[in-house]
Formats: sequence, structure tokens, C-alpha cells
Amino acid sequence: MKLKVAPHISTLVPYPPGKPIEELEREYGLTGSIKLASNENAWGPSPMAVEAIKKALQNLHRYPDGSCYYLAQSLAGKLGVKPEEIVFGNGSNEIIGLLIAAFLQPGEEVITSHPTFLMYQKLVQVQGGGNKVVELAAGMHHDLKAILGAVSAKTRMVFLDNPNNPTGTIIDRDDFASFMEQLPQGIIVVLDEAYVDFMDPERRIDVQAYIRGGKPVAALRTFSKAYGLSGLRLGYGIMDVDMAGYLNRIRQPFNVNSLAQVGGVAALEDDEHYRMTLQKSRDGIAGLRREVAKLGCRPMETQTNFFLIDVNGDARELYEHMLHQGVIVRPMQAYGYPNYIRITVGRAHENQRFVETLAKSLKELGYG
Repeated sequence: MKLKVAPHISTLVPYPPGKPIEELEREYGLTGSIKLASNENAWGPSPMAVEAIKKALQNLHRYPDGSCYYLAQSLAGKLGVKPEEIVFGNGSNEIIGLLIAAFLQPGEEVITSHPTFLMYQKLVQVQGGGNKVVELAAGMHHDLKAILGAVSAKTRMVFLDNPNNPTGTIIDRDDFASFMEQLPQGIIVVLDEAYVDFMDPERRIDVQAYIRGGKPVAALRTFSKAYGLSGLRLGYGIMDVDMAGYLNRIRQPFNVNSLAQVGGVAALEDDEHYRMTLQKSRDGIAGLRREVAKLGCRPMETQTNFFLIDVNGDARELYEHMLHQGVIVRPMQAYGYPNYIRITVGRAHENQRFVETLAKSLKELGYG
């Protein structure tokens, strides 16, 4: 029997996740591999979060709190917002999907940049919406002027990844203020701040000020990066109470599992682990960029826990070559950068192994 599938679903291309270590070692018969490909936290979750999760295991036969009450109270206090201004999701990806489902109507479109996080366009396509793509400006920054020029009567939403994934670049605060002044009323701006914790605090956009000022702005954040809880899938959005209310109407009733909730509360209490993660990430990035430059490659600047590297050759070939040596990085051809790889900062021994493997691969492939 041939299934009848909606055209916008039949043409949807699945998201390509980073290769898991287990899969690599099965395929190549390796052990002791390292993965620096998915922008994960190399130092893992807070020990306090781990202990809280262990204690919660005995209650797995119970449904989780559908309102995430204690997590909302804890996070609201941390951020200085109302609990009602926060929407939790099974990763921030879910919040992206909820925003699109709630506010994008048939015939309307969303503006995104290229390259940026691939899921924006995919989730718009899932809802049958239109995607309008604007190329990044010189220096791999969001081209806010070009985005304004792309706005039409059909434009309903604009997604801006800040810092941008995969480039690690950020939006200037003054440029964003000017952008918001010129943007027609009624267009929702979604700032994806998954990596905001790694940014210089002085360069962050004050999203709450725009929300308090009545602007239709939402910020997306996650516990996957700085808090090291990727495996539990916990993200959230900060937005106006009315906007949050509509998302809560359409989300699944138990979309955040109980382990994610207790782990999130405990992670928020462990400031020492949080600060350690950020400091080690910054130090590791600085060291990696120095070593990569010595090899004749061009490391890009970043405000995240990852950065791009121009390898002066075929990044896909380099990626495959490094896989055979048990090192997983991310080739960027799917994002339109065939000569770039993306590397996530790791622990000191992982960073050293990456540099050594990169040097060996560059030499054997004749790059540099």
C-alpha cells in the first residue's frame, strides 16, 4: 500500500546528528575514541544534579509534574522573571516547534539565516510554512539589514541564533536595537540563546527589556550546554505571558520528564560547577585556537564552546581520515562550508589528542 503523505513532509530531509562514539567504534573496530563534534559539555553535569537524579529514580512509576513547578520557581528566581514567562520543553527544539505551530499560519513564512541551526527550517517545513533564507554577511554574522529587506507581507517570524551555530559569531547589541526599531510590528523575533552562557556578559542582548517593552520577542535557552544535561533533553523559552500561555496550550502534558526536572533544579544551585565549566571552556578554546593556527589552519573567533576551522582542503575527507583514528569532529559541507570543520572544546587530554590527530591528518592528506 502506498501511503498518502503531505508534500511538505515527503520532501523533508532528516536532521543529520553527530556520529555517536558507540557507532564509530562498532564500524571501525576502535576503542578509546573521543567526540568533539556536538557542542556537548566535556565536564558533564553537576555532581549535585547527578545525586538528585539518583534519588528521583525510585519514583519513575509516577508521572512528572506537568507544570514543572519547582524548576520554574528556581529558574525564575535565577533569571529575574516570572514563572509564567517561562515555557519548558523536551530540549529547546521543542520550543522552536511550539512557536511555529502556535503562530505560523498557512501562507505565512519565516526568515532564517544561512548557515545557522538547521532545525528552524525543518520545523517550519513540518508545519507547511514557507522558508525565506538570508545569507550571512561578511565575517559570518547575521545580515540584519538584508533580513529587513527580505521582510514581506507574508513574514510572521524571524529566527536569530545568537551566538550563531555553527559560526560562533554574535549580534551586536546596538545593531539589534536598530533592527527591532525598523522591523514591522507583529513579526515575532526568536533569539536562540543556547550558547549565551559562554558569551561575554557585556555583549549579551537584554531580551527581558524587549519583552517588558511589549516587543514580540522570545529567547530560547537550554540545559544541554553549560549545564551538561544533554541526555535529559531540557530546554526553555522566555517570553511574554500571553505568548507563553499559547505554547502551554499546545504542548504535550508531560513533555519534561521527572529526572530532567530534578536535575535542572540541582544544576541551577551548583554555581561552582557552572563557573568551572565556563572557565575551562574559555581556556580550552583559547589554547586550541593557538595550536590550530600553528598548523597553518585558520581558526575562527567564537563566543561559544566551539569554533570553526578552515582546513585548507576538503573537510569531509579530513573528517573521514580522523574518524579512522578515533576522533569525531563535524564537517561543515551541509552548512555550505566545504573547507571547514567545527570543533567542540574538550578536556585537556581530548584537546591534545585532537591537535595531534589533526596535524597527522593534515600532513597525510597534503593540506595546509
